[in-house]
Amino acid sequence: LGASDEEEGFPRDVMGLQAYLAPASAEPSPVRAIPGQGTQVPIWLLGSSLYSAQLAAYRGLPFAFASHFAPDLLLQALQVYRAGYRPSADWPKPHAMVGVNVVAADSGDEAAWLFTSIQQRFLGMQRGQRGPLPRPIDPALLESMWTLQEKAGVQRMLKASAVGSAQSVQQQLKAIVEQTAADELIVAGAIHDHAARLRSYELLA
Repeated sequence: LGASDEEEGFPRDVMGLQAYLAPASAEPSPVRAIPGQGTQVPIWLLGSSLYSAQLAAYRGLPFAFASHFAPDLLLQALQVYRAGYRPSADWPKPHAMVGVNVVAADSGDEAAWLFTSIQQRFLGMQRGQRGPLPRPIDPALLESMWTLQEKAGVQRMLKASAVGSAQSVQQQLKAIVEQTAADELIVAGAIHDHAARLRSYELLA
């Protein structure tokens, strides 16, 4: 499919999903969602482009932006979404969620060390290398691994991140909420060690 075909098909898919989850209609339908019918599960559009922001606004749906890996259009997408929003019965006002990477630890140094896992992952993405989440390394070692251009690319992609102690993360998240006026945050916690990941969410909570 070309881009135009995909863009035309996506709104139909959203409308179809809304119909499947809506209460049963008097009109007979060849397809019924069981057990979805009548549940009216809230539908969000998650995207990293202006197109999904426009569609969410047009359909009166909540919108989540995937800024935890593609933050470039975040503010523009939120502006497009809010400016073009058409109120719906379930959502009379626009409702936006912003994706953020969070790595919280008992100290800033530990958080910076844990954060090198996702930094290595994004470095690998720039180099066309995929694989499991790498183990954390000394941040000083990371400096010797990437070029200045690669470092800038990783920092740009991970701009929507909060890394540090609980107090520091709280301040960073507050700044992100103030900048974006987000109603909610969707948190990604790519931390290699399971116990450290749980601790990060514990501190975040």
